[in-house]
Amino acid sequence: MGEQRLKKQFAFVEEIDKEKKIGRQTYLSDGNRKENDAEHAWHMAIMAYILKEYAKEEIDMLKTIVMILIHDIVEIDAGDTYAYDEEAKKTQNDREQAAAKRLYGLLPEGQGKELVKLWREFDKGVTPEARFARALDNIQPMMLNSLSGGKSWKENSVALSQILKRNQNTSLGSQMLWEYAKENYIKPNIKAKNIYDDSKSDLPSSGFTKTSD
Repeated sequence: MGEQRLKKQFAFVEEIDKEKKIGRQTYLSDGNRKENDAEHAWHMAIMAYILKEYAKEEIDMLKTIVMILIHDIVEIDAGDTYAYDEEAKKTQNDREQAAAKRLYGLLPEGQGKELVKLWREFDKGVTPEARFARALDNIQPMMLNSLSGGKSWKENSVALSQILKRNQNTSLGSQMLWEYAKENYIKPNIKAKNIYDDSKSDLPSSGFTKTSD
């Protein structure tokens, strides 16, 4: 019983090494290469601890960090779905559900179910921990896009309306972090023409509903 459990746990931790090979569309801050999923999760986990005081609600920090660390494991099978690829999003849920079944199914049943529950909680974004984690999931690539001179934004001709739609719930996780991101990452890149400004008015101060990941 004990040996079989350990074998299953090692089978999972061996398999998730593949997350280091899953490339994202976001460049590292120096713009020399794109980050991978494992780097993204590590960066977000550190951000969660450092920035926890700005969460809009009280959060369980350990739960939040575990949620962050596992949220993209499904992409080992499902692949990364670019935030602004509307066609790929049509099959994203089916691909990720199948991936979750296989990957978390490698674990002993209790642990597998626990991580699937956390993964789904993140996906739904309805708990304080999930709202904060999803806010960081939006802000981290925004920060890197800005630091790399808007490289990915420019390559993909990303418009302001797309960014606002993607971030329509970011303020629910942290109003302070969303306001900071707008002032320091979005507005300067609109001015630098790294983001196509398709709006007719000033950038709103909070809570967008007019216009995804």
